[in-house]
Amino acid sequence: MGLEWWRLLEAFVVVFLFFHSSCCSDKDYTRPFYLFIIIYFNMLLIHAWIDQYYLVNKFLIIKMSLCAAPNYMFVKEATSAPAVTYYDYIIIGGGTSGCPLAATLSQNAAVLLLERGGSPYGNPNITNLANFASTLSDISPGSPSQQFISEDGVYNVRARVLGGGSALNAGFYTRATAAYVKQAGWNGTAVNMSYEWVEKKVAFEPPMLEWQSAVRDGLVEVGILPYNGFTYKHMYGTKVGGTIFDRQGHRHTAADLLDYADPKRITVYLHATVYKILFRSNRGKSRPEAYGVVYKDANGVLHRANLNTHAESEIILSAGAIGSPQLLMLSGVGPADHLRAHGIKVVVDQPMVGQGMADNPMNALFVPSPLPVEVSLIQVVGITRFDSYIEAASGMSFAYSWARTLHQNYELFLNKTGRSFTVPTEAMTKAADTLNAVINTTIRGGVILEKIMGPISTGHLQLRNTNPDDNPEVTFNYFKEPQDLNRCVEGMKTIINLINSKAFSKFKYSTTPVQALIDLMVSLPVNLRPKHPSAAISLEQFCIDTVMTIWHYHGGCQVGKVVDHEYKVIGVDSLRVIDGSTFYNSPGTNPQATVMMLGRYMGRRILSQRYSNFKKGKTT
Repeated sequence: MGLEWWRLLEAFVVVFLFFHSSCCSDKDYTRPFYLFIIIYFNMLLIHAWIDQYYLVNKFLIIKMSLCAAPNYMFVKEATSAPAVTYYDYIIIGGGTSGCPLAATLSQNAAVLLLERGGSPYGNPNITNLANFASTLSDISPGSPSQQFISEDGVYNVRARVLGGGSALNAGFYTRATAAYVKQAGWNGTAVNMSYEWVEKKVAFEPPMLEWQSAVRDGLVEVGILPYNGFTYKHMYGTKVGGTIFDRQGHRHTAADLLDYADPKRITVYLHATVYKILFRSNRGKSRPEAYGVVYKDANGVLHRANLNTHAESEIILSAGAIGSPQLLMLSGVGPADHLRAHGIKVVVDQPMVGQGMADNPMNALFVPSPLPVEVSLIQVVGITRFDSYIEAASGMSFAYSWARTLHQNYELFLNKTGRSFTVPTEAMTKAADTLNAVINTTIRGGVILEKIMGPISTGHLQLRNTNPDDNPEVTFNYFKEPQDLNRCVEGMKTIINLINSKAFSKFKYSTTPVQALIDLMVSLPVNLRPKHPSAAISLEQFCIDTVMTIWHYHGGCQVGKVVDHEYKVIGVDSLRVIDGSTFYNSPGTNPQATVMMLGRYMGRRILSQRYSNFKKGKTT
């Protein structure tokens, strides 16, 4: 048993050498090995290890999740939409903020929610913990996760499904700090009420079994104090946070918050890709006014949705940190020279659109265990005073029957990128068979990771083309600022101390030094960044060379630069942005709770303003 994890490493080395000699040049980052390692190993290890227990109970869990799916009669395919429709509010993006926002606004207005992806319900790869990695590794055109690679050479994904990132992530639920709320200018009482509104539907206390308990006790032992128990609050020390998975392993996404909606006042169209926001210049108004959107259904047919003729009617972008700045630019709001270079008519020259892009860097160590471990997603977090967050996940099952389809999936990827395929089918099949032969179905172990606060380092987003289906070009500039790198180093030191702690000792092979775990991570091509021999001995270089994403990217439409404090786009009328693109920093240890809260919070504010103006007779 002690050699089991070394067999895993051996398998990866064999496949690496095989693909390295068989694939394209070093500059071809779509080589099959990288695709395999990152999509499956990285995403699976970092966020969830699927245990034999859940595989045995897979069909029972699927049945339960399908029965629990809400009967949303207002959710329809965009192919059923009329050519032209009218609403009080048009929300672009049915994600983590868009769903609670739409549900709230529907209490007193006619709402249209446009989602470019499909429904999470009835899809076991989304709904069930047992199939967590399947969605992230799906590169098909209709996948709920759309993969992209930042200009930094780090693999990433963005959501393409109702519920947004909450339909794909590891489910950790934790609030922002009181200081974050104050700095954002939000009303603390209303914020807490909005969090509670969200938590009634989607937040749960996780079970605490042996691995997570050992991580918790190890964090306390190495000085991440005090121990704060189970709480949604963000506090220094060690705590157990919430999760959006219930005790049956069933995911509860932001789409569940649509249960609050008034079904008579809301319409949700799926597979509705917005091409642009429409603007007009009205007499007596100095600024362009948003009045409608053009969107495409699954058959490629274009539709229009227009605002009703009320002064309070608005279009609201909730397409996320990638989609919102991208769509603003495609609609003519952005840096004028950049827009003209793509043949886009400039509505407003707004150079700050796409600026301030940031992604919290994540680094990790995989820890093989001599003992069986439970399946656990992120449950415990150590919130350090040097602003690094320590988290862990455990229990994995490598069911590699999927590897036989690697060739097919890789061809799909190449068709989208236009790259030539140089590895023959039989070679891919042989590699998949090798993996199946040498790797046991269940490998015991887990991963301990650190994510830094902030970050301070930022980059930018710009268009590649004018196709809204394609990913824009994104640069995050990981570790550009020295303080970010220092936080990572301190976080990795804490992980090393945790692994060596007495509390965690039974889950670590006594004959395996931490240096071997570091060497393992350095040897894996977890990203496309340059590799340096010193990464195995320098934690600074380790952080730089092995950086990965934890999918907490934000920015691009920041408050005070692109939108005002009411999230109204500066320089135009009847348009807001309400999502993580408005953030300067990622809130808490995981932003999803705050993004859902923001949708509810701003929905209530908008309705309050609407009612106040209605009483004053402010209609047109």
